Amino acid sequence: MVEDIFESIEGVIKRVTYRNPENGYAVVLLDCDGSEVTAVGTIPLAAAGENLLLQGRWTNHATYGQQFKAEYVERSVPSARSDILAYLSSGAIRGIGAKTAESIVDMFGENSLDILENDPQRLTAIKGISADKARQFGRAFRRQAGLRLLSQMLSSHGLSPTLSVKLYSVYGESAGDAIRADPYILLYPQFAAPFGPVDDFALSLGLSETDPRRASGALLFVLRHNLSNGHVFLPRGKLITASSELIGVSQELISSCLDLLIENEYIMADDVAGEHACYLPSLYDAESYAAGRLLSMAGTIQPPPPGLSRMLEEIQTSLGIEYAKEQLDAIKAAAVSNVILITGGPGTGKTTAIKGIIELFRRMSMRVFLTAPTGRAAKRMSELTGYDAYTVHRLLQAQSGIGDETVFIKGSGNTLDADAVIMDETSMVDIELMAALLKALPEGCRMIMIGDPDQLPSVGPGRLLSDVIRSESINCVRLSRVFRQAQDSGIVKAAHGICSGEPPQRRMGSDLFILPRNDPEDAARTCVELFASRLPEKMGIPLQQIQLITPTRKGPCGSVMLNSMLRDALNPPSQGKAELRQPNSIFRVGDRVMQIRNNYDLIWLSDGPGIPGSGVFNGDIGTVKSIDLFSETVIVDFDDHCVEYTMDDLPDLEPAWAITVHKAQGSEFTAVVFAVCAVPKPLEIRSLFYTGVTRAKELLVIAGDERAIARMCENDKQRNRYSGLRARLAEGSL
Repeated sequence: MVEDIFESIEGVIKRVTYRNPENGYAVVLLDCDGSEVTAVGTIPLAAAGENLLLQGRWTNHATYGQQFKAEYVERSVPSARSDILAYLSSGAIRGIGAKTAESIVDMFGENSLDILENDPQRLTAIKGISADKARQFGRAFRRQAGLRLLSQMLSSHGLSPTLSVKLYSVYGESAGDAIRADPYILLYPQFAAPFGPVDDFALSLGLSETDPRRASGALLFVLRHNLSNGHVFLPRGKLITASSELIGVSQELISSCLDLLIENEYIMADDVAGEHACYLPSLYDAESYAAGRLLSMAGTIQPPPPGLSRMLEEIQTSLGIEYAKEQLDAIKAAAVSNVILITGGPGTGKTTAIKGIIELFRRMSMRVFLTAPTGRAAKRMSELTGYDAYTVHRLLQAQSGIGDETVFIKGSGNTLDADAVIMDETSMVDIELMAALLKALPEGCRMIMIGDPDQLPSVGPGRLLSDVIRSESINCVRLSRVFRQAQDSGIVKAAHGICSGEPPQRRMGSDLFILPRNDPEDAARTCVELFASRLPEKMGIPLQQIQLITPTRKGPCGSVMLNSMLRDALNPPSQGKAELRQPNSIFRVGDRVMQIRNNYDLIWLSDGPGIPGSGVFNGDIGTVKSIDLFSETVIVDFDDHCVEYTMDDLPDLEPAWAITVHKAQGSEFTAVVFAVCAVPKPLEIRSLFYTGVTRAKELLVIAGDERAIARMCENDKQRNRYSGLRARLAEGSL
């Protein structure tokens, strides 16, 4: 067959080799009149037994050989008995497995799918299928058929087929009609589609460029898009200007559409922090609730427990610690306050103060929960204190909602059984997560927040820690004294110097070294050499205790390139080492990987270490333990539990030999190699460099451009974030 000639082929899916649920891309094995053909393209929710008519071109893949690359797909339900059996046995219809599929096809033959869709009660003639089950099978089949049509329509316009599930949950079988009537509903927060493909889709249906629906969609998109820039709200003028520029229409049209959205409460408006602020409803609710609850807690002072001075002396004796005045101030504040914030840099005794607070609360017979925003931060908190700590999501019993929505089981109607919650790494917490945690606190529950204000702010919207500190409405204890055992640490000295704009020296003590490398490729080679050989071989540091971090994903010193180099050096292919190759990635036994999205549904394997549980969270790092090529599954060991990933879950894993500073935040590693070269201008900021330096526990080696390091230390500017929390707290405390 000749490449690059547009052709048509038709066949039945024999096996789905790969599918990506995010974009609908699939690799399928087709039976084309007895000949097997590998076809690739956008075929969302592909299932064995389906009939496909494909138009496209033949290509030769370097690894997989000849493939048919589909550019147009027309699909239909199976009609032949064997194909219907394959389709129903594939698990495409929830609740129907291989045995039930065989029973259905044995009784109804080629009419099986028609009966499922139009007369499912006839399935009760099959032993073991009740009337309720028959109705469930019918609903599941109709839903699946609707999802396939909807997914195909969306993907043909460059939109993610995963939107079909969200749409179907809201509109049911009329979802297709709903988006044809107003494609811009896809820009609403519950669907969160990208603007460009939605706009192209709408204009292709004949909507005018000045249609009010388009202007409303632009306003909602601009607000949602700016959440990723950390903004909780946008000033009205900036929102109108940005939306007008996005779609090229007058500001008058945008303004009138904004008023209508505000009237119907799709957007919330409020005068706060000197701005006419426009919020998405969920962000307005989160900020308003967090401010109100924090002020309420701050306004309540508890009587000190009897014998507080004696208890403090006993705690110091039992822990073998003599607390500094600042630490005693923090513990005493915790004894009488419903909410306090403890801040400080490395070596200032935050962990020691936390231990004292925990012991105090235990002596007061209080039920205490420890929590942190990431799995690694929670694990570190547990190791340092000796008590169990949980991620905020696990503490609140987070579950997957519609699409990417997170649902918390714990909340205002189902609060935690707690008298106190102690939360570390508060700088990483965004306003929505903070509101969710506060809602889960019962009346009278105390909240102790710990954080380092010099670190990067949260990835999500808001600047919680900074707002709370600057509002001066919450009792804040700042630990500033660097203790003697930390004074000899070059890492600690460097961190405090960075806060004053001073770059670290080339050698500081026995735990910090800078290797000047102005050329990015030279810096990358040095980092790989340090990680792969010099630190393990010359300093005896185990590989699993070394982490390479970098400010950026892209470029010669970005995490993508460094991961490729490290895999070649540390985990090259070899005979007998299983690897699973997919169109955009390779997974190999021994790879270090990171979860990049919260997934509450992944079940911990019962034969893995640790106790049964579920859920893997953004930032969790593990190692590929085994690969089953037949079932195309990967088992990842996350230190205290193992998880099996199917091909639908694998897009949430990425290599983690090298990670960005943002991904490393909240974690601490025995040895860190920090690549600082060719840093993009927006990332040349002090808080990012400081956060990277403070990830190292015992050894830090920086390889890179000393000029870039100096610029980062000098640049204390933070990107402005529109947030009303500080103003709400300050005004409410007057």
